[in-house]
Amino acid sequence: MALGLAAFSGSAALAAGPTAEQALQLQPIQADVDYQRPAAGEIAQCKIGAEKIGNATGWVVSGPNGERLRVFLDTNDDKKVDQWSYFKDGVEVYRDVDSDFNGKADQYRWLGMAGTRWGVDVDEDGKVDGWKMISAEEVSSELVEAAKTGDVDRFISLIPTQDELKSLGLTGQRAKDIADKVAKSEQAFTAWARTQKAIDNSTKWVHFGATRPGVVPAGTDGVTKDLVVYENAIAMLETGGQHGQIELGTLVRINDAWRLIGVPSGGAGASEVAANPQGSFFSVSYNGGPAAASGNMGIGAEMQELLDQLEKLDQQMAQATSPQQREQIAMQRLEVIKKVIGAANDPEMRENWIKQLADALSGGIQTGELTKGLDQLQSLADQVEKQAPKTDLAAYVRFREMSAAYTQQFNDPKADYAKIQDAWLAKLEGFIDAYPKSADSAEAMMQLAIAHEFAGEEDDAKKWYARIRSDFEGSTLGDKANGAIRRLDAVGKPYVIRGTTLDGKKLDSSAFKGKAVLIQYWATWCEPCVEDMKVIRELQAKYGARGFQPIGVSLDSGEAEVRQFLTANRLPWPQLYQDGGLDSPYALEMGVLTLPTMILIGPDGTVISRGLHISQLDSELGKLIK
Repeated sequence: MALGLAAFSGSAALAAGPTAEQALQLQPIQADVDYQRPAAGEIAQCKIGAEKIGNATGWVVSGPNGERLRVFLDTNDDKKVDQWSYFKDGVEVYRDVDSDFNGKADQYRWLGMAGTRWGVDVDEDGKVDGWKMISAEEVSSELVEAAKTGDVDRFISLIPTQDELKSLGLTGQRAKDIADKVAKSEQAFTAWARTQKAIDNSTKWVHFGATRPGVVPAGTDGVTKDLVVYENAIAMLETGGQHGQIELGTLVRINDAWRLIGVPSGGAGASEVAANPQGSFFSVSYNGGPAAASGNMGIGAEMQELLDQLEKLDQQMAQATSPQQREQIAMQRLEVIKKVIGAANDPEMRENWIKQLADALSGGIQTGELTKGLDQLQSLADQVEKQAPKTDLAAYVRFREMSAAYTQQFNDPKADYAKIQDAWLAKLEGFIDAYPKSADSAEAMMQLAIAHEFAGEEDDAKKWYARIRSDFEGSTLGDKANGAIRRLDAVGKPYVIRGTTLDGKKLDSSAFKGKAVLIQYWATWCEPCVEDMKVIRELQAKYGARGFQPIGVSLDSGEAEVRQFLTANRLPWPQLYQDGGLDSPYALEMGVLTLPTMILIGPDGTVISRGLHISQLDSELGKLIK
């Protein structure tokens, strides 16, 4: 750890100028990072130079072909490096972060094709104490690593904290059962790790196996808000050429991180699987004994070989350098997924892979990666609708086919955009008529509402928002639609925003009565928002003493980015933040759909404007402040 931090943490290091060879000696604090290391004969051809990146300064190390290898930044201008970034094929894959600027890393982020993990190290000892962001797949991989050595602390980082349990909104016996299972997890993991036979030091994590995540809707016994969970998921393993698996049990999504509820069960080799796994939220049972369960999960030699092919193709995709290579690999991957669908014995697993095929086709078409994928996707949608009409699966595939076709048409430089947009809105209405209760219908309604709102057709927009609110009550989109109606009807009505600022102070906008209050919803990734801040700063200097009070509300998905931005760009007005980005409580409360969004509240506490443009602010303040 000392080499990775201390070597570049002093002001002398920044001033003196390290060599590329010295810089390349630094290593990530976390061991499992696949980053580019130049061969010994290439180091002399590497270069290092001081650069300004955004508002930060530091050292950039380039390889023999000019590709980035390392970036070491001073983000708060204290002449000490506080961000160490490592690259592979020119793409950042990992970052050590010193967010409190004390010379020790306290956050670790995997980026690019390396995954989504974002770990927090509270005591700065080089070990992850908790995860701000981690996918279900990565949770299963972390669990395997914890089991290798019986690392209890590594396991504990994967289960919910007490605050996270409270945030789930569970009540009654349901809350007690889940809390008891989590409370007993540490002791249960120790016992399981000591007795399980599936994992040893040579074991490799291969794949995360599950049908699909499910939603436990608000109103279910003991559940007050929608929960997204995996039940009876498995981690597929390879040890000494033999395939095995462990049953992970229940995983629940809490903000940007997935959490384990309890400990794995079983832990045997490939031939031994628990006969009747029971979930924490859904009970799933299989007909027959262990052998039947194994067959139903679709884990056989043929399936394993296909999954291995997918893993190799994913690795090749990460290394592809040209659009032609990427499309060729993507097409190969599609063919393997089709074979997986054919090999899947379990209907739910087969449905899950059909969805993955639809996602792969739709995603590739919309990014331009697949130039010839639309015919395949349309054929898949037609086939599913024929075999399983009016089902959620049919809706899922058809909606992605529609979205991909719309994007492809809209990207045509010769397109008649007005005509395409009209046809798209008509298709959305037709889809809603065909699949009124599907999750994608909520999204279709939201797109219709947004389109009408942006066109100034607010009555039509509110009609769709109201339908989302009633048909999908308790869902995130339902809450967002309810907030959008509140925002559209806000002018002339009182509005108060409350919360705790990022510097720990309680804020209640009603305390600013008698002043003109501007609420700016923003994010670090929103360049117009950042430009608007410059104008707000100027107008605060002009009107602040006479009664102008800005309030910032960050809708970033991660608090660390917000704090880092505010350290580099100190703003003289309070800033609110809650996790969730555009789905955070602040965004949902007023249905904030796009950024920048600004709401102006008059001295009497009522809303003057709920969609103010920055160019209008000076004039409006001139009217309000005498």
